[in-house]
Amino acid sequence: MRALLLVNPKATSTNERVRDVLIRALESEVDLHVEETAYRGHARSLASGAHAEGYGAVIVLGGDGTINEAVNGLLTAEPDRPARERPLFAAIPGGSANVFVRALGLPNDPVEATGAVLEALAAGRRRTIGLGQAIWREESAGVSRTVSRHFTFCAGLGFDAEVVRAVEGIRSTGQRALPTRYVATTVRRFFVTDRRHPALRLTRPGHPDVDGIFLAIVSNTAPWTYAGSIPINPTPLASFETGLDLLGLKRMSLPAVLGLARQIIGPRESLPKGEQLVQLHDVTEFTLAASRPVAFQLDGDYLGEYESVTFRAVPDALQVVV
Repeated sequence: MRALLLVNPKATSTNERVRDVLIRALESEVDLHVEETAYRGHARSLASGAHAEGYGAVIVLGGDGTINEAVNGLLTAEPDRPARERPLFAAIPGGSANVFVRALGLPNDPVEATGAVLEALAAGRRRTIGLGQAIWREESAGVSRTVSRHFTFCAGLGFDAEVVRAVEGIRSTGQRALPTRYVATTVRRFFVTDRRHPALRLTRPGHPDVDGIFLAIVSNTAPWTYAGSIPINPTPLASFETGLDLLGLKRMSLPAVLGLARQIIGPRESLPKGEQLVQLHDVTEFTLAASRPVAFQLDGDYLGEYESVTFRAVPDALQVVV
């Protein structure tokens, strides 16, 4: 099998020596071509030509952002092609959280994950999973256009995206996105965010609107993210085989936030409880509209501030090696 390996050389949990070992291991089993990503969006561009260039698999060594780019490259190049007719997709963890890799049940160690991927390729093991899709409007140079992007595990509007934006700012200075840094940033952002004027409204066909939402977490699988080895699980029923799940928060008081945190940190099987919560499970489509531009993130990648985003479930979208 011909395989395209996309390597993020800036991935935080690998170094050049480890990457060389992994590449040699993959080369021993597949006809491998290696490309290093050089800029934001590069993995998407490289993956988009994989099918036309005859690759049977696209393998990513990187974090969730690089994985998201490559997945979008595969899907947007030939949007009408069934998953079984696209190249297989495999992910090897190279980032700080590696949510997608762990959600697939693969090891969080890049060496162990490479071994698992090679075993799965040899055995022909694959799994077809659903993805999420976000659709919004962007303006550039006075021109408005519709933009869509798939996500593998989560999206968010409001407070959680503000935290992602702040952490990206820290990372731009060369600091690593450690779990303790996320926690500290979350605490700082809580005391400076607008906790009195909720901006978000949930709308979906056939149901009454829900106003007064401060933050909204949209999940395609569970857990939503990790703090080191500890899962953060606001939507424990979400999975790659169902539609999208949502958790919204209608109060941003300290007791409300602490009460939610106690319910979502660690392994969970039951939904969080509270009158301040808005919850959806296995939904095909809904829209989050805002009374003012609010922060928006997708798979942990900050995308800007927007006033309306529509979310859709995309079943059977991608064949992954597991």
